[in-house]
Amino acid sequence: MNDSGPGGGYFWCLRHKRVESGDDVCPAQFRLGPYASADDATRALETVEKRNAAWEAEDVRWTGEVS
Repeated sequence: MNDSGPGGGYFWCLRHKRVESGDDVCPAQFRLGPYASADDATRALETVEKRNAAWEAEDVRWTGEVS
């Protein structure tokens, strides 16, 4: 496995629950990324949760409606 996946970087595989890179990556529908490092890819789900919370807060601010 080398350090550059499709387009470079590291990916979190939702199917296998592991970091993938280089030629050892699942199809795009099963991965998150690319990330700059394997550590960043390992924290992919945390990153998604934080971004979703921020977007939901922005939606509430924008619309005034709590979902």
